Amino acid sequence: MNTQTAAATTLASHKVEQLSFERILQGLSTAVIAIDATGLVIYANATAEASFEGWIIGLDLKDLLPGFTLLNVVQSGPTSMVLSSKSNESYEVTLAPLGDGHFVVDLRSSSKQLEAPIQTELDDLTGLAKRNMLMSHLTAAVSRGSDAASFAVHCIDLDRFKTVNDTLGHSIGDLLLKKVADRLNSACRKGDVVARLGGDEFVVLQHDVQDVAAAEKLAARIVDLVGRTYVLNGHTINIGASVGVAISEESSQPRDLLRNADLALYEAKRFGRGRYRSFESSMGALLQERRDMEVDLRRALALKQFELSYQPFLDLNDDTVIGFEALLRWNHPLKGNVPPLQFIPLAEENGLIVKIGEWVLRKACLEAATWPGEMVVAVNVSPLQFKADNLLETITSALARSGLPAHRLEVEITEGALLDDTDNVLITLTALRELGVKISMDDFGTGYSSLAYLQKFPFNKIKIDRSFVAGDNADSEAILKAVANLGISLGMSITAEGVETAEQLKRIRDERCTHVQGYFTGRPMRPEVIPAFLNQTLLATL
Repeated sequence: MNTQTAAATTLASHKVEQLSFERILQGLSTAVIAIDATGLVIYANATAEASFEGWIIGLDLKDLLPGFTLLNVVQSGPTSMVLSSKSNESYEVTLAPLGDGHFVVDLRSSSKQLEAPIQTELDDLTGLAKRNMLMSHLTAAVSRGSDAASFAVHCIDLDRFKTVNDTLGHSIGDLLLKKVADRLNSACRKGDVVARLGGDEFVVLQHDVQDVAAAEKLAARIVDLVGRTYVLNGHTINIGASVGVAISEESSQPRDLLRNADLALYEAKRFGRGRYRSFESSMGALLQERRDMEVDLRRALALKQFELSYQPFLDLNDDTVIGFEALLRWNHPLKGNVPPLQFIPLAEENGLIVKIGEWVLRKACLEAATWPGEMVVAVNVSPLQFKADNLLETITSALARSGLPAHRLEVEITEGALLDDTDNVLITLTALRELGVKISMDDFGTGYSSLAYLQKFPFNKIKIDRSFVAGDNADSEAILKAVANLGISLGMSITAEGVETAEQLKRIRDERCTHVQGYFTGRPMRPEVIPAFLNQTLLATL
């Protein structure tokens, strides 16, 4: 055997060993996780993902096991501890160093939950299969391989369910979930498996699927049945269902099928409600891109990759700059500047926006404290920051540490912050107003209940959405005029956003808006150039 052949044989042998090792790990009934030196999960086998009910790579292990810490773990040998997950499942956790700053984590359930009878595999509320039972059926279907007919996985998410739960109460929400379960069962054939993974997430395992069309026929039936009107305890309720479909393949694994169906569901919801989509191979690249971005996003704050830019807003009474809106920017080391529309929604989805939002508040207050006079800084606050219950404390701390007077901070909220938990949000806003912080409603006119909120809370400012400023039709002009008159009658300032032309600025003046913000009057800028911008006199000629 020559040297080249020997090298090729050795390489092939290593690949086989690596592949075999991967299969062994995935086949273990023990949850196995690998983490890096910061505690981020970089590998998880199927059992680990099933234990935490989803994709966990890129997450911080202490978010999964709140008591976990690396502080007392040494590199010399294994360390064991007993920890509880957020779902109160107790685990015996063993960490073993890999020698390169990484650790392998072995999790074994220390409770008797896994030894419970099969009834615990059924959902208490709906009687449907729970995740473990679904995974068992999926594993059995996959193991039958190419000799059996194809099958399909349908991931189902209810549209507008949260609104029903919040407005009519959990008892009605529970009744609704039971009815949805009944309709899903009626849509399926005997032998199909209907499961509830929690909340309003359902999965259907459809057997004997001849082709994609057969699977989509069931998906369409689910959308139709779930979307029909419900009458519960005198309440007429309308919700919808979005469905993602994945068809089995010879090489499919249960977690891959669920992930593919979930990605198809995500795509279905991107294009509206009450829709279904089948998985396509091109979605895999999108999924990997989202995973990579989520991992990068979790590291970005620690690695100081975020920056703030500031866009000026003007008082139209004398055409002077009276403040700046803080705009978040992500300077990725490889991708460069990542557009906010790419990472902000992802940060909202995975909850990272809370920590990022805290950083923005503190950074903006520190930088605004160096500005002259009574210059105001406006900061957008996510609905999730209100849910975190520490927003008031964060803002109070940011003001105290920066020395910025409260009246120079303006908190911008969207209607979405008020929709989820109106009473508690209004309590927080009232407390902020008592501190002296200004409150403005952003994107006014795009929601359904904006006028009602203006009655409940006296905002300092209304920001008219850019779509009405850019619109050149009669409807946009009528809305612009109406909102401006409304603000004047309520004693509120009115800011028109997205002004990009002299013609738009003239129209804004004619409608008696009090403030303006947009590219025409000032583009976003780095904090170090603000002094030079403020010194210029060109704005006086606008």
